[in-house]
Amino acid sequence: MTKPPLADVPIRSADDLTRRWARLLEPPVFGARSLWLAWIGNDGLMLPVVVPIDDLPELSDYRLLVGLRELHGAITESHLDGKAHLAMALCRPGSPEETNMDYEWAHDFRGLFEEVHTGSTWSLHLAAGGQVSEIAAAPPQIWRQ
Repeated sequence: MTKPPLADVPIRSADDLTRRWARLLEPPVFGARSLWLAWIGNDGLMLPVVVPIDDLPELSDYRLLVGLRELHGAITESHLDGKAHLAMALCRPGSPEETNMDYEWAHDFRGLFEEVHTGSTWSLHLAAGGQVSEIAAAPPQIWRQ
C-alpha cells in the first residue's frame, strides 16, 4: 500500500494542522528566524507549495505585513476562489517556549486580517527547540468532518 502525497491528505482539525507542520518542518530546529506560509482550501487540502520567508526580523514591520497581505490575496484569488485558510509557522532558534515576541507576531497578524475583512482565516504555529506548537488557533468552524 502506498501513502498519498501530503497535498492529497485533507487537514480536518487543529491537531492535524500541528502534525502537518511538524512533518513539513522536520526537524523543527532552526538557526535563523523564518516564517513559513501554506494555504488550505475549503476542502481541507493544502496547496502543494509552502513559501518560506527567510531573514525574518524579531518583530514584524509594516512592509512585511503589507507584502504578506498582497501575497495571500494573490494566492487565494488565483488558486482558491478567493477564500482560504492561511497557515503560518514562525520558525526560530531557541527554546520551544513561546516568548512575548512570538505573541507580538500573532497580535500583528490578527490586526492585519481584521483590517482586511477578507473572510479568510489564519493560524500561527511556533517551530523551535525541536517542537511545534500552536500560538494562534484557526477558528474551529473551518474544520470539516
